Amino acid sequence: MPKATFPQKIKKPDFGTVIIGASHAGIQCASTLRAKGYDAPITVLSAETQLPYHRPPLSKSYMAGATSPENLALRGENFYDKENITLRLGVTAETIMREAHQVKLSTGEALDYRTLVIATGTRPRPWPGDPVPRGVHTLRTFADAETLRHKVDTTPGPIVIIGGGYVGLELAATLHKNKYRHVTIIEAAPRILARTASPHLSKLLHQHHSIAGVQIRVGIGVKSFESKNNIITGVRLTDGTVLEAAFVIIGIGVIPNQELAANAGLSCSNGIEVNTFCETEDPNIFAIGDCCHFPMANTDTKVRLECVQNAHDQARTVASAIIGNRQPHRAVPWFWSDQLGLKLQTAGLVPHEGTTIVRGAPENGRGAFFHFDTLGKLAAIETVNQPALHMQARKLLAAAVSLTEDQVTDPLFNPMQFLQHN
Repeated sequence: MPKATFPQKIKKPDFGTVIIGASHAGIQCASTLRAKGYDAPITVLSAETQLPYHRPPLSKSYMAGATSPENLALRGENFYDKENITLRLGVTAETIMREAHQVKLSTGEALDYRTLVIATGTRPRPWPGDPVPRGVHTLRTFADAETLRHKVDTTPGPIVIIGGGYVGLELAATLHKNKYRHVTIIEAAPRILARTASPHLSKLLHQHHSIAGVQIRVGIGVKSFESKNNIITGVRLTDGTVLEAAFVIIGIGVIPNQELAANAGLSCSNGIEVNTFCETEDPNIFAIGDCCHFPMANTDTKVRLECVQNAHDQARTVASAIIGNRQPHRAVPWFWSDQLGLKLQTAGLVPHEGTTIVRGAPENGRGAFFHFDTLGKLAAIETVNQPALHMQARKLLAAAVSLTEDQVTDPLFNPMQFLQHN
């Protein structure tokens, strides 16, 4: 009598993780997954055609000609082969098909996934007025930086930068100090860095730029562009002044690349909405880096941060969640900028209102601003050329050390004493 046969259980293939976006967040996520022993397939999609690269040097050392394209790479080409990570350059995700667990690519393929990580970053906010003439640029990508470097080297004359954020200021410092160009910054807000830094740090940096020879005009907007044969010749301000311009760089903020997620039915506002594990409402889809809107630890607020360290921290959070070791994202945000001989570092988020205690002599190039919120809680610390204090500041905020304004004002104040007793 023949033996009874039973249908064999077919093991479904593990389609692994697909990461959309190959900047700091995406590459850190792939790298961390492999470091944690994840052995399923990993595919990283990059809309750009060069190896994933560091972005911060684009406005500084790369623009100055001190860094080569090869030295910008986040990882060497052999890293992806060694770690068995499929890096697909020049390929974009066009549609997320959540029910099928697939991503439709610009190549026409449908790529299967078990877990999807969206790390699509941001794009420059477009100029809100009329179409701009030739000679008006933005700086976000390596291709942008290449175009600008060539422009700087081949087009003499004054340069106008619209927007007084960190990238605009770094560019101004680099172009003036290293390329000996006449640079004017136009900022519509009452001060530079109005969105990201305290009034104290804004004032300090404004003074340093002015002393160095960079022109800064705040509290005034741009009415229109002047051009000849559709090539930029100047910028007309709202007070009627016309600034001559060989070319213009616009840096008026960025927009999160959230359309792919929104079209897939995922909640988006100022970025893709995620929880403390960087999960979207779809448990198989995460979002990390500049494109996501997430809850700040120990607060009732949600934020979207544009900084490398946050991208790295969230990438590690997601990698841990994918392998089953879920840990909420609670890292203290921190930022940095190097310009005009100043190392500016911020730990925490500067409150809109509260009290500031000044330590040292920041105006002379070495000191710090301790910021307390309206409830008297230490919220952020900005340091000027004090990297050791910055590291202590991050530890103080991470440990939620209860410092008072009087303690910080004390001439004998030593952060290490409070860390040791915490």
